[in-house]
Amino acid sequence: MRADQIDLLTTVSAPTVHPDGSFALVAATRPSFEADAYTGQLWRIPLSGGEPVRQTRGFADSSPQISPDGRLVAFLRRSPGGRAQVFVAPSTGGEAAQVTEQKLGVGAFCWSPDSARLAFTSRVPAEGRYGTLDGVTAAQEDPRHLTGYQIQSNGLGWSTDRVAQLFVVDAPDPHAEPPIQPVGRAARDTDADAADAGAPAPTPAPAWNVPAARQLTDGPRDVREPVFTPDGDAVLVTAPAGEDADEHLRTAIHHVCVESGKVTPVVADAQLSFSAARPVGGWLFVLGSDLGPDGRDFVATNAAVFVVARDGGAPVRLTDPETHDLGGPLMPAGEDAIWVVRGHRGGSELLRVAADGTVVTRASGQPSVLSAAARPGTDAVVATVASVRSPGEVALIDADRVDVLTDFAGPLHAATEVLEPVELIATAPDGTPVHGWVVTPPGEGPHPVLLTIHGGPYAAYGSDFFDEFQVFAEAGYAVVYCNPRGSGTYGQAHGAAIRHDFGRLDTDDVLAFLDHATATVAGLDASRVGIQGGSYGGYLTAWIIAHHHRFAGAIVERGFLDPASFLGSSDIGWFFMPAYNGAALADQDRQSPTLLADQVTTPTFVVHSELDLRCPLSQALRYFTALKAAGVDTELLVFPGEDHELSRSGTPWHRRQRFDAMLAWWERHLPVEPAHAAQPDPEG
Repeated sequence: MRADQIDLLTTVSAPTVHPDGSFALVAATRPSFEADAYTGQLWRIPLSGGEPVRQTRGFADSSPQISPDGRLVAFLRRSPGGRAQVFVAPSTGGEAAQVTEQKLGVGAFCWSPDSARLAFTSRVPAEGRYGTLDGVTAAQEDPRHLTGYQIQSNGLGWSTDRVAQLFVVDAPDPHAEPPIQPVGRAARDTDADAADAGAPAPTPAPAWNVPAARQLTDGPRDVREPVFTPDGDAVLVTAPAGEDADEHLRTAIHHVCVESGKVTPVVADAQLSFSAARPVGGWLFVLGSDLGPDGRDFVATNAAVFVVARDGGAPVRLTDPETHDLGGPLMPAGEDAIWVVRGHRGGSELLRVAADGTVVTRASGQPSVLSAAARPGTDAVVATVASVRSPGEVALIDADRVDVLTDFAGPLHAATEVLEPVELIATAPDGTPVHGWVVTPPGEGPHPVLLTIHGGPYAAYGSDFFDEFQVFAEAGYAVVYCNPRGSGTYGQAHGAAIRHDFGRLDTDDVLAFLDHATATVAGLDASRVGIQGGSYGGYLTAWIIAHHHRFAGAIVERGFLDPASFLGSSDIGWFFMPAYNGAALADQDRQSPTLLADQVTTPTFVVHSELDLRCPLSQALRYFTALKAAGVDTELLVFPGEDHELSRSGTPWHRRQRFDAMLAWWERHLPVEPAHAAQPDPEG
């Protein structure tokens, strides 16, 4: 595919299934160059035959949830340039009624068991900030007085003055006649009646009135992942645990009474961090991680499924975190079990975990399962899946059979050829296996090679469709990528192997994989290789080119480039860098690519975003300046208005321009068709 074809890439939300099991709803979202934004609608997917149909026509509709009684669907709708708000419509189709009008939009939401109410989270702006005071711009706001570590977040900015709180709101009946805003004589009479009663004049409301939401929490820390208790009297939320919550990463499950707003921790531990609660039958399932005595030992730490009896007691661990890399959300699977997604060797599969500890694997291998929901009355599961050929489809999984029900990637396949990767296993110098893949352009070659390194580091590449590899391969480059030590989905020991020693084992692994790929895959030109990576991948790229001078060029993108200066500048610097690189300045400097810039001879393109708070722009500026001072052929590209997620969720035009700039760099330093030296004229 080409960079100008990213608007053909459709991603699909988690499915929600009607209680009668006849259909599912998902949100299908794609980048739009016309809007320079992401647009999408809800789609109805029949589960017993029939074609999927678009059910809503909003600008950006997402996150559908069908009500427990099956009558309604709630979802988030965002207008161009606006914030996401909750809307409710008939589940079988029809016009939607707006439910919320939150100044900073809505995050997560859930239905009450009786389908009468919705709970949701929304950031509440402090008085005088974020447009709450007319005539006061962001630059004119009062100064911020900050006292803690957790004060900002990538993609958000300052966080302590817009904390996510919990609300409840009655669900409107979209079949009822909408209320009308009084005008003219009716408005005069309404105002007069209010004045006679001693009430203030009503605030003008939109023609379609939005129900009044009631705020339940007012704490200093974000609440997340709301889910109603089975009796509907309370909402369970995930929130930081303890009075010292600013100094650690532990979270607990809290019980919020709908009537009184009283907040009570119900699943908490001095060492464990709990999230993603799901009541099922007589049990409460949660995800939990052991973060050590200080609550910051997050390096290569997998979550496990725990269960708590409805009448209380200590959480019981059901899965092994060493071998099971699990992620939420948790979805009911009968009366005593949940479905959860497990990352495994770069892919993901579905696990059914029962309260007695029984674990059953579903849909292992291709396609990768991203999220799932049970189909009522059957043993089948409706899942969102990704595969080699598609970034997102809906599938029905019954036992080991996977039936894909959609073709959202159809327009992509009609416009371009999707190239499939070749799987390889190399061996590092110390005998450790290194797992990865190669995507090769059409034709015999020899093709120039791009060694590409993922971020994280506790993340992983897989064989599923990835736009970056397709774009580079379409341009004529073979793409080599792997999961070195430090990566996720291969067990905790594999992920923790690089702790306090970035650049040694991980470098050995990626270079061993590169050499194995160029030696065994036909059509790869081992003499013409470039290297690139983002975030931690930017780190390892910068580290490698300071020690190895075999590459025609390098791209260092949104890089973590100097551990010591990461502390206090990154939103996660206060805990990430000491845990991964060590608390001693000498250890941090020993692992700093910026301090090795004078050893670089490889032409290096530094790419970053202005609003990146994860790896702040200062990392790129310092590294670029150090390269310039060392006489390296280097350039800097900075994207305005983007953060750390540019390559994944940046505006469509910026994503396209990023690809164009990277390909232009490679065309100059690693052209697909190399210029050959002029041959002597035999008759000269």
